[in-house]
Amino acid sequence: MKSFFSILFLLIPLAASAQIAPKTIWGVVKDSRNEAIPGATVSLLSASDSTLVQGEITNGKGKFELKNLANNQYTLRVSSIGSNDYRSGLLTIDDQHPVVSLPVIILTPSNTILNEVVVVAKRPLIEQDLDKTVVNVDAMVSSVGSNTLDVLEKTPGVTVGNDGEISLNGKAGVLVLIDGRPTYLSGPDLASYLKSLPGGSLDKIELMTNPPAKYDAAGTSIINIRLKKNRMQGFVGDISASYSQGVTARTNNVINVNFNRKKINLFGSLGYSRDADYADDSYNRILYNENSSINSSVVLQNNLTYTVPGIMTRLGMDYAVSSRTTYGFVVNYQNRSKQERLDYFSKNSTANPVLDSLGNGYTKGNFNWRNVGINANFQHKFNAEGRELTADVNYIIHQTTGDQRLTTMVSSADESFTNRRDFLYDLPSKIAIYTAKADYVHPFKNKAVVEAGFKSSFVTNDTDSRYYSVSGTTQTPDYGKSNHFIYRETIQAAYLNSRKEWKRMAAQLGFRLENTVVNGRQLGNAEVKETAFDIKYMRVFPTAFLRYKLDSLGNNTMTMSIARRINRPNYQLLNPFLFYRDAYSYTVGNPLLKPQYHFQYELKYQHKNNFGIALQYNHFTDVIFQTTQAIDGIFIISPNNVASGRILAMATNLTQSITKCWTLNANLTIAHMALNGVAYSEKLNPKIYHARMNLVNQLKFEKGWNGEITGFFVTKDLNGQRITDPRYRINLAVQKKVLKDKGSVRLLAEDLFHSWKQKDRTVSLKQADAFHTQATDTRRIGVAFSYRFGKETFARKRRHNDNAADAEKGRVD
Repeated sequence: MKSFFSILFLLIPLAASAQIAPKTIWGVVKDSRNEAIPGATVSLLSASDSTLVQGEITNGKGKFELKNLANNQYTLRVSSIGSNDYRSGLLTIDDQHPVVSLPVIILTPSNTILNEVVVVAKRPLIEQDLDKTVVNVDAMVSSVGSNTLDVLEKTPGVTVGNDGEISLNGKAGVLVLIDGRPTYLSGPDLASYLKSLPGGSLDKIELMTNPPAKYDAAGTSIINIRLKKNRMQGFVGDISASYSQGVTARTNNVINVNFNRKKINLFGSLGYSRDADYADDSYNRILYNENSSINSSVVLQNNLTYTVPGIMTRLGMDYAVSSRTTYGFVVNYQNRSKQERLDYFSKNSTANPVLDSLGNGYTKGNFNWRNVGINANFQHKFNAEGRELTADVNYIIHQTTGDQRLTTMVSSADESFTNRRDFLYDLPSKIAIYTAKADYVHPFKNKAVVEAGFKSSFVTNDTDSRYYSVSGTTQTPDYGKSNHFIYRETIQAAYLNSRKEWKRMAAQLGFRLENTVVNGRQLGNAEVKETAFDIKYMRVFPTAFLRYKLDSLGNNTMTMSIARRINRPNYQLLNPFLFYRDAYSYTVGNPLLKPQYHFQYELKYQHKNNFGIALQYNHFTDVIFQTTQAIDGIFIISPNNVASGRILAMATNLTQSITKCWTLNANLTIAHMALNGVAYSEKLNPKIYHARMNLVNQLKFEKGWNGEITGFFVTKDLNGQRITDPRYRINLAVQKKVLKDKGSVRLLAEDLFHSWKQKDRTVSLKQADAFHTQATDTRRIGVAFSYRFGKETFARKRRHNDNAADAEKGRVD
């Protein structure tokens, strides 16, 4: 394997240098916000008499390339509407210097335009790249009044389940990164964390269905959430505040600041949010005898309410020791508390049906969650052509304290007899993560690049769940139900990635090698015997991209890609702890879970940024799903490797200006989904056709008014044993620019018809049927305000790379 990597590393530069390079001058043009300027005029002039030799217009990424030049001395002039012209120094083309690669050209705004116009251009909602789709959050009118999870729900291709599970193009198990760093959370905890992050702190969202080898192989795909970080000289920032009201009240508020002077760039954020919700769940469960006759039935009603106030802070600094070397650090702190109450009522009937018994009870929970993350990073540029070395180290700690009090009561049908039980859970948990990573980029002539790097991560998870029976004021430990679980994981990874561009073709090939060592230990007590497990495995994960331009301007492209990925079970799924939701529903972990593997193949056509269509085939092995079995009327939910699966999908995206004031962004995915396996001796082989559509209508009116109408529709969906009925939602937002266009006021309306209600049934249950409906606080109205302050002058040019904390994120409940 090592010799193969060495040969690959050598072949690419040799192939690139074997071609005769045309004499060329090329570069990139950007504005003072460090954004690419398309359509800028580039003029190459003879240095001797200033006559025009060649001219070109920059493409959508601000790039230009002047080819087939004669030996001579030249000067370059670049101009764009609203910007000051740029004039270069002397440029020499000869046999010793056949190619001139210019540093990034920055066009500063003209004084006239700055005095009259605050914003001269707006980024589109969606941009397409070779290996990712970029969603610019500022282009969403409703983003300021939302939290990050709400923004994700409105992002084309992204779906958020009621349990907080995030899917991309129908595939669950997505790896979610924040600025390239993991949160090390999954399921409800990840959802709660994203709810505590105000939408006003987001810059953009990167969607990667087939991530390159630079990224960790974990997850079926990657969603990278980029937070705001201004690179302007001086003191600048923005503030946003919002309030929304449904049955419950929510608020999202954040201030982002940036101070950039000479060699030092300071940036930070401070946010406060209050999330609140309710969930009304109805369950209808029918149990059968072996001859398929009805044995009994249970109708269960659960009513959950909760509030979660949270604070987030972020502070960072970049220090440019020289023009080529920069050191930096980032410190993050989040604190949130949660108060919840679940009330339930049940009716138990015999086969006749005759009412047999009544049940009721409640659960009260109080939790406090704290997260601290520290990152130190380094970047050194060896030259202006892009040869560079980056490195960073991370320390992250998640700490949870809290307790749950449960009361269950069961009475006879005539209420002549009642049995009451009281319980208490003490649920402390601590997760510590240490990571280190380094990446090296080496460009060659003729647009060839080789990247290599390594990463090391070490994770410990200590969960000490203590269970008590309560009688009055007396708390008696129940060692049979208590659990102390310690999990340790070490992952060592190395990758090699190569890219090469030709006139019309671009190729990228990468390999990532990951070695995983896992140790889990359930400590014993007076009643429970100590158990432990060890797992070791090493895998290679290839990725490949091939793009071809169907025309000379690159307006129409075809891209093929392939990737292999892994879904490691999150830490708490391996914990064999039994957790009670109510008297009829338990969850328990599984220490025997194996990783899930996934191959994706994709063929994609893209026309500019306007239209794209992709065919995808996904094959899964050892699929991890929460499976359900009914034992004596109790539904026990546990994760298992139950099946192989496949998804054949067609995904389309469309961005079109319908009229001068109406732009439509549409995303449609049609898929055939199938599983093949066994769940507790029952065949699990459902097959469904599935479709989901996102529509974002952006409207622009006169006098600073604009609006947004978004809609989402999904047909029948499949998630393990659960099949969900179709549903839809419609949202409205309107915005008015104020305070010389530096501020905005927005009115928001979410889920207008309260149609986002879930109805599902559980299949492949042995001798049982189960139906479920859920309604939550999705219909809301709100108001939001945002304001930009400070004077922006000049852009720094440091490129911020993803750091080491890249992989283990989505695996902590």
